[in-house]
This record gives sequence, C-alpha cells and structure tokens, in this order.
Amino acid sequence: MLDLLLAGLGALLALAFTGALVYLYVQDVTQEKHAVLRNFPLVGHLRYFFERLGEYFRQYFFLGDREEMPFDRATRSWVYRMAKNEGGIIGFGSTYRIHEAGALVFVNAPFPVLEEEQLPTPVVVVGEGYCRTPFAGRSLVNISAMSFGAISRPAVRALSHGAAAAGCWLDTGEGGLSPYHLEGGCDIIFQIGTAKYGVRDEHGELSEVRLRELAANATVRAFEIKLSQGAKPGKGGVLLGNKVTPEIAGIRGIAEGRDSMSPNRHQDIANIDELLDKIEQVREVTGKPVGIKTAIGGDRFMLELTAAVARRGLQAAPDFLTIDGGEGGSGAAPQALADHMALAIDEALPLIVDALLASGLKERIRIIAAGQLVTPARVAWALSAGADFVNTARGFMFSLGCIQALRCHTNNCPTGITTHDPRLQRGLVVADKATRVASYCRNMNKEVAMIAHSCGLRHARELRREHVRIVQPSGQSVALDALHPYPVRAT
Repeated sequence: MLDLLLAGLGALLALAFTGALVYLYVQDVTQEKHAVLRNFPLVGHLRYFFERLGEYFRQYFFLGDREEMPFDRATRSWVYRMAKNEGGIIGFGSTYRIHEAGALVFVNAPFPVLEEEQLPTPVVVVGEGYCRTPFAGRSLVNISAMSFGAISRPAVRALSHGAAAAGCWLDTGEGGLSPYHLEGGCDIIFQIGTAKYGVRDEHGELSEVRLRELAANATVRAFEIKLSQGAKPGKGGVLLGNKVTPEIAGIRGIAEGRDSMSPNRHQDIANIDELLDKIEQVREVTGKPVGIKTAIGGDRFMLELTAAVARRGLQAAPDFLTIDGGEGGSGAAPQALADHMALAIDEALPLIVDALLASGLKERIRIIAAGQLVTPARVAWALSAGADFVNTARGFMFSLGCIQALRCHTNNCPTGITTHDPRLQRGLVVADKATRVASYCRNMNKEVAMIAHSCGLRHARELRREHVRIVQPSGQSVALDALHPYPVRAT
C-alpha cells in the first residue's frame, strides 16, 4: 500500500513538474520582451540567473585580491582585520601594485622617530573665535554621513557606541537626528540636507526653533550644510520607498512608504552670498560651528567663496569644508552621476587646500576629506595634501560587517546594515559591531601615526606634501609638492 502511495505521489510530482515546464515554455516562446527567452525557451533563463549571480561569483572565485571594484578584496580584508584587532601584519611581501600609476610611496626617514620622541596627535579646534561653542576634533578618522533610513537602526546604534568609545565623531547624514545617533553619547555633526529633514517647519523651510532644540544637545557639536555629495553631485538624496518606515517618516517629516527625494539644491541658497548668509544664520542660532559639504567640479566654487569671504570678513566664512571626492558614495545614486560627475578626491583636495592657502584662509577654515579613504596610507596622503580630518562611510560599513554585496538600495542587505527587514537586521549584533567600529577607528589612527613616525615626524599632523610621492604612468614617482606646489599667498 505504501509503495503504491509513494508511486502515485511521485507520478503527481512528475506531472506537476512537466506541466510547469510546458507552461514556462509556452510563456517564453509567446512573450515579446526578451529575445533570448523567445529564441531559447527554458534554457534562456540560465543567462539571467548567471547575470544576477555574476558579481558574486567574480567576488569570491575569479577576481584577484587587487582587482575588484569599488573596493578590492585586499582592502576589505585589511579593514576586517583592523576591526577585529587582528593586526595589519603580512608575510612574504605586499600585493600592492607599487609600480602602477597613482600608487602612494611615502618618504621614509633615514632616522625615524623613536617611541619616546613620539607625540600624541594634537587636537584641532573648529570654529574657535567665531562661535559660542567651538568643537575640538580629537580623531583624525571619523564616520562620514550615513542617514538613518539609508542604514538600519542597529547599524546607527553600533556606530554611535563605537564612535564614543574611539573618540571620533558621527555625521548624521541628511536624514535627521534619531534617538539611535544619541544613544552612545558620541560627538555628532548634524547635516542639513537640501530637504532639511529634521530641521524643517510645516512648510518645509528651515526652522530656527528646531535648530535651537538640536543645538541644546551637548553631543551635537557642529552643523554641516550639504550642497552635494560624491555619489551624486547635482542630485539630492535618494531613499526608496521600501525603506521609508513609519519611524523614518516621522523623523524626516515625510510620507511613509514613498520615495524620499531631496531637491537638487537648497531652494533658499542659489549663490555664494546666500550660502554665507545661511552659514551665519545657523551659527548665530545654534552657537556652534557651521560648515559645508560639497563635491568639487573645478576651481570656480573656491574662487567665488574666498572672494566673498575677503569682501565680507572672516566671520562670514564656513568653519569647515567637507570635500567629497567623485568616487565617494555609500548611498543610492544614478550611475551616470556616480560614474562621471565631480573630481576625485586626489584632484579636488589639493585644489581646495591651495585656494585656502593662497587666500590666507587655511587656519580659519578646517578641511575634512572624504572619498574612498579607508586605509591608513590614503588617510596619510590626505593629511599630507592639507586635510585636517578624514571622513569615511564605507570603511566603517566594512567594520560593521559589510561584504560589498552591492544591494544597499534594495532593502535586502545580507548583513543588516542597509535594510529595515527585522529578519536581516538580526544578524547585526550591536555590542559586537560597536567594538569593531571602535577598533577600526583606533587602529586607523595608530597606523597613520606609524607612517608619520617612519617619515621622521613626531605625529601625523606634521605630514606635508614632500613626505609622499605619487607613481606616474612612466613607473617613476614624483613628490606631491612637485605635482601640486604650495601656492604663494596673495597680497
């Protein structure tokens, strides 16, 4: 009897399977959208299957350690080791392509600094003399802008606790200030995006009442007016509707479940003078440093900014500039902009620093550099070029466990970082990941200092352009101060 039942069940399953194949075959040969399926029914689905999985097969099986984009496996592995406190020691030589154009080579000193001669990295104060509550930046490396909404609740909580333990700041991104940003007690930079999420009134305009409420939080140390970001210069923030939960909608002041699309620019800021007016307004209302975040497309912005500050006075200047390279971008972005818009940080940072040096504003305006600066060598390069601090988003995402699945905008992040699916968020254990965030930050600062000591310097803030060389297409390296000579200050 049992044999008959099993045989009957098997026959039913075979019949169902055959029926499904026949249905799929008919569907393929009659549909008109896909030529491959119409010409090769059934087997044509393999093409789409492998296309979807191709990036993951390449990631793990086919690409070498230094080939993958946007971050190769060697770089990601280095971040994972730093986050786990496993050290940055390797054996049998480096796989870094030291002869390729763009490679960084630091100038080692014949007599490096002994341990007893080394000094702690000095604190840099932002806004001193120009606002009621200046901000002292302690860490060279800090957490770049990632909005609650773009990243998950446990991710924000882990970043907040980790930043507090490491002594670095956390930028809120344009999505507003959530309770999870405040949870760890870390220093916070509040970003004012073009949609003014978190600081908008009922008409969508900037609310001074809301600004004062935010500034009353002791851990909110500064405000950052975002003009653009490296992922998508010229286009506002994008948060797809599948990630706009009731909580996120409430924090941002938007409709639940609908795409959250920020304007391309601030509607009340159309030129440099209106930008400086807004900086002075926010600084006066909050009493805290106010800066600008922007990607750079050329020298026009800085020429206009420095000229306007010269005309209006130092009190009108931003307290800091966060310069995002065109290669930046942890969030969703149109590929046309992500691929082709704005200068890379390698070109943008020296341009900005030179403009400030030439105008005598370098000490007034602090520089924060961002754009794939996730390793100590890249941070040391940025300091050599003239940055005061470095921000990284994806470096800290890797410390949270990001595997570069490239699904950040889909709400299906397998590591729980950029999803609001509770089932997937469960994999991100806040206490464990907060420890890794702190370890990555501490080890980054430590290894940047190690590079400086090897250059014969007492601390990392002594790095200058003459301490780093850039390999050219010929295979020969050229000192950064030869590629970008220090400008003569205008009189």
